Amino acid sequence: MGTNRRCKTTHTTKEKGVIFGAQLTEEGIAQIYQLIEYLGKNLLVEGLFRVPGNSIRQQALREILNSGADVDLDTGDYHPHDVATLLKAFLGELPEPLLTHRHYHAHLKIAEITLFDERGNKTSVPNKERQLEALQLLFMLLPPANRSLLKLLLDLLYQTAKQQDKNKMSAFNLALMFAPHIIWPKNVTANDLQDNLNKLNNGIAFLIKHSQKLFRAPAYIKDHARMLFSGSETPQSKDDMELYAGAGVRGLPTKRSSEEDGSQLHTQEALRELFQHVSNMPESTKKKKLIRQFNKQGTPVRESPRASNQKHGRSRSFGGLIKRKVLGNTVTNERAGSGVCQTKEVNKENGSTSFTRTPISTEQHSSLSL
Repeated sequence: MGTNRRCKTTHTTKEKGVIFGAQLTEEGIAQIYQLIEYLGKNLLVEGLFRVPGNSIRQQALREILNSGADVDLDTGDYHPHDVATLLKAFLGELPEPLLTHRHYHAHLKIAEITLFDERGNKTSVPNKERQLEALQLLFMLLPPANRSLLKLLLDLLYQTAKQQDKNKMSAFNLALMFAPHIIWPKNVTANDLQDNLNKLNNGIAFLIKHSQKLFRAPAYIKDHARMLFSGSETPQSKDDMELYAGAGVRGLPTKRSSEEDGSQLHTQEALRELFQHVSNMPESTKKKKLIRQFNKQGTPVRESPRASNQKHGRSRSFGGLIKRKVLGNTVTNERAGSGVCQTKEVNKENGSTSFTRTPISTEQHSSLSL
């Protein structure tokens, strides 16, 4: 009888969904947020995130979270050290780091962005403004679930570091605790990362110190968003809403703008009908003269519908803009598996375009991949 009950309990838990070691989802984030919320009320505990908790209590708490149940952490059954250690365990057991394998080399490159001296030579002083901008762009490319949890986590660590006089946990101390769990590639040892450890630790400390700025889009991205979102549905996520700020709320135009838009649409429609009428006229000198006038002033031809297999204009435009800002003014297209870099160059004088194909190394390919 006892065995049957144990089997039944295990089956029920599996149906509800295990979050530890599973793919990151919004449901999993909702469960883990209970830990983050509790820790936010216990920031003064000395050695928070450094001192390990009780393993038996942690296992009990893990099972509750895996079952999908809510847990009241304010009862005193669990110590903040238990909760802090379990949060790190959850991050460490994700199938891939929170910052993703794909962006690992990009973070190493961002750490290398430094200022130049008056002679144009690189210095050892970090260019914090450029690093911040690069990270803002990189975080826009994260999967939504990763981005959501990262924002919650960095805010918690930022608030923790603000209380370092009490808890003895500075941004760098916290970075040492979390770098292995959120950026280290899976199945790699500290010895294999030896050359990059300082970069990684300093990089995570930078994220913690500047967390309140990292999820804001650069000004030129916001300007670009205003143009793209002006004729589309209102974005749904909070981050997209930040991009949308200042663009106006769709569906609530002012009276003047409504009148102007209506008048403009009416004029364009009338011009299209007139052009269609002229096009249907028999061939004559008068028709040719009218066609020339239309060509001179700009024929109001309807836009052709977008092909169904074409990518969405907004995402394509944002991707191109972000890559230009991260990789520079030269647009580089990497052919998967070809080992060839195709560089597009545009002649500003005559508008002509040329392409140059050059071999690239594996290391270059990894560092350019975002």
